[in-house]
Amino acid sequence: MSINKVILVGNVGKDPVIRYFDKGVAKATFPLATSESYTNQQGETITSTEWHNIVLWRALAEVAEKTIKKGSQVYIVGKIKTRSYVDKEGVNKYITEILADTLLTLEKKQGAGNAAAHSETAKDEAHGKSSTGSVVNEPTAKYQPSNEAKNTNSSDKVEPSGDDFGIDTQPGGVQTEDDLPF
Repeated sequence: MSINKVILVGNVGKDPVIRYFDKGVAKATFPLATSESYTNQQGETITSTEWHNIVLWRALAEVAEKTIKKGSQVYIVGKIKTRSYVDKEGVNKYITEILADTLLTLEKKQGAGNAAAHSETAKDEAHGKSSTGSVVNEPTAKYQPSNEAKNTNSSDKVEPSGDDFGIDTQPGGVQTEDDLPF
């Protein structure tokens, strides 16, 4: 088994460059800086910065075109891809990119929960759905073991909680042990 997954939180170095290809397919590219700070033995704070080449495709690229600007802080999830090409002098060159499949813009100096979920927005736009705000996936219902489910009457309300794993409930909002993902 192998896994190729990257999670980055950093600042955009330049406004995204958007290119449109056949059939309206969009591609956005921009550099992303991630920084790490530490204190050396002399007590000096040292900051090292890594630059990453970010690539977004289709609806996610269109969302980036509208929302991402130089200096924006973003959260990226994707995979590492290395490709090669031959330059004008005939020398082989290699470039490492992050192919992003999730993009969140992080609001500066505001409370938690103010991040806009652009990956879900991009998926909605790609499927012709329109959305006017941040997308938040709310949990459905609290898990109830099957022996308690039999004792539940229809007047009991099941409150949402953070321990739902995105499982669809049975009719009436009751889950059984067979509904668990593990």
